[in-house]
Amino acid sequence: MQKAGVGNLKTLIKVSGVSERQILRLRRGEIELMRLDTLLSLSQALKISLTELISCFSQIRLPIESVNDKEDLLQKITNLEKEYERSLSQLAQQKNILNQEFQQQSLQLLESLILQFPTAAHKARENPQLEAVKILPLVEKPLEKLLQTWGVEAIAVVGAEIPYCQQYHQLMDSEVQPGEIVRVRYPGYRQGNKLLYRAKVSKI
Repeated sequence: MQKAGVGNLKTLIKVSGVSERQILRLRRGEIELMRLDTLLSLSQALKISLTELISCFSQIRLPIESVNDKEDLLQKITNLEKEYERSLSQLAQQKNILNQEFQQQSLQLLESLILQFPTAAHKARENPQLEAVKILPLVEKPLEKLLQTWGVEAIAVVGAEIPYCQQYHQLMDSEVQPGEIVRVRYPGYRQGNKLLYRAKVSKI
């Protein structure tokens, strides 16, 4: 440790990334119970070869060729692990980029709503006599455009009277039989063949 510039056990743990338990196992000469990659990490931290480490702390004598082969294999594993970490980092970056692009596209579709609705809502609060129906297009059009872009369609229109279907409708009150006419209270949505929300209906 002194030759490697490692002042104490805590520093060795930090530099090697090996737990104190594993280092104590090494000091007791229990190398055969330790993982090869753990030994390699310790040999690198102590700046000695794996062969020297095994010679110092164990009675095990391995052929030099065997040790070198294992060191090469472990180095390849280490390189693969680093490549894997880089791939994860790249995927995380791509995910952030895609998320930002998705947000920007959504904001563009909702631009008129974001820019105009707060002003319209403010005017409505100042003037209670203002007809709310005049504000509806500010909400409806951007929402319809957004849903259309994403391929989302309503199952039924609010207020419509349609035959009850257990697959696409959710009852809000008393039970009705399939095919019985019900009134739509809340629109459901589906995206292609995927059901997102059932339409909420009630008995007429």
